[in-house]
Amino acid sequence: MAKVHLWASLRRFADGQEVIEVQAATVGQILDALERAHPGLAPAFKAGVSVAVDGEVIANNRAAPVGPDSEVYLLQRLKGG
Repeated sequence: MAKVHLWASLRRFADGQEVIEVQAATVGQILDALERAHPGLAPAFKAGVSVAVDGEVIANNRAAPVGPDSEVYLLQRLKGG
């Protein structure tokens, strides 16, 4: 199962967990599974998150593959211009 690391402000919506194991084959499946398990994450996800899979940042690609041993980091999306 992929290990998903949550940034600090998201942990309160996931029972304080820093790392959550998720079985999924894509970034989109990970986000959907986390939302189902922890509905409080939904507003943050809708506002936008950046995702890094095994050290590579994935931008707006819910179809990006995730391996069973991948490390996934959810990061706050930076906004600005």
